[in-house]
Formats: sequence, C-alpha cells, structure tokens
Amino acid sequence: MDAKISELLKMQYDLAVDDRTPEKAPLSILWSIDELGEAIAIIKKKGADGIMENETVRAHFIEEVTDTFMYLFDMMNAYEISAEEFSDAFVKKFEKNMGRQW
Repeated sequence: MDAKISELLKMQYDLAVDDRTPEKAPLSILWSIDELGEAIAIIKKKGADGIMENETVRAHFIEEVTDTFMYLFDMMNAYEISAEEFSDAFVKKFEKNMGRQW
C-alpha cells in the first residue's frame, strides 16, 4: 500500500477523538516530538544496523515513526491544512532546496 496524503489525513481524522481546533494543535506537535524521541532512542540503542538487519527492531522503529506522522497529521487536521496545500508546499520547498548549493 502506498497511501496518499489525503487518505492519511482522513484516516487520522477518523481515528482522533479530541476536538480539532487550532488551539489544541500545539499538543499534537508536542506529542509528535515525543514519538520522534522514541524513534531516536531506538537509533541510539540499536543503531543503523539494528534497524536495517533486525526485523523486530525495524518494526518498532517504523511504528514510532508512524506515531510521529499520525500526530503531525492530527495537527494538520486541526489547522485544516489540506493534502493539496501540503503537497504544494512540499514541492515548492523541494524545488528551492534543489537549487541550493550545499
């Protein structure tokens, strides 16, 4: 499965039980940082080799990355950021970065 941004936003909308308001969106960002921290902890403890070679470690790492995105999608829903807006901004940022001299 290769889900579209619009599908992921809808799935998160259907899952979330909290009121989706811009005032509550920062909590989703904070939770996403917490989940990202859990992914970082796996990197620190198991390293790249653990993630690439151990199926159990890899599955746990992917789950934490997924949790991070779920909270970010919840934040996007709270701010009513559409898949189209996100995609347009992503492509613009990509094009800007491709023009940079790193």
